[in-house]
Amino acid sequence: MAAIAAEAGISKPILYRHFGDKSGLYQALAERHTRKLIDGIREEFSRDEPIRARTRSTIDTYLATISKNLNLYRFLMHRASAEDTATHSAMSTMIRDAGRELAEVMLAEGAMTDRTRAFVWGHAIVGMVQTAGDWWLDHDEVPRTCVVDGLVDLVLGGLPAAASGARGSRPTDPPSGQPSD
Repeated sequence: MAAIAAEAGISKPILYRHFGDKSGLYQALAERHTRKLIDGIREEFSRDEPIRARTRSTIDTYLATISKNLNLYRFLMHRASAEDTATHSAMSTMIRDAGRELAEVMLAEGAMTDRTRAFVWGHAIVGMVQTAGDWWLDHDEVPRTCVVDGLVDLVLGGLPAAASGARGSRPTDPPSGQPSD
């Protein structure tokens, strides 16, 4: 808090008066920056373009945003979330909201008709993009376009193929007395 106050050119008491404590500061940072991130993602995915273009621009916007504010992203997603339960809760809520919104878009556009599956996929896609983004931030030799292309191909090619294969053949329990995998 002392370093932040010094950087801002104010005293620590003024900083504490405004944010209350370190948790209040973390939450204010999380709110400000996650709102910008979510607004950017929402804007890209709600464009009136073909699904491939929207998926590409949404993932690219996410990766561009987290790489532009790399230290802030790592601080909010990892350090602040680990130190402060309120910040962890705020970040988890943001991630869950993104998964829910994606599921609702898939349902509204008719891409999926099974509500449960849409929510599973929405959350899985958000988690996949977030985790791939974390990996990419540690591999600056990999161009962002390669990560975007890989994720778009997986989301629009791999997952639908998995869905069509899953519809016709669901695994069954092995007969009694036989081991299962």
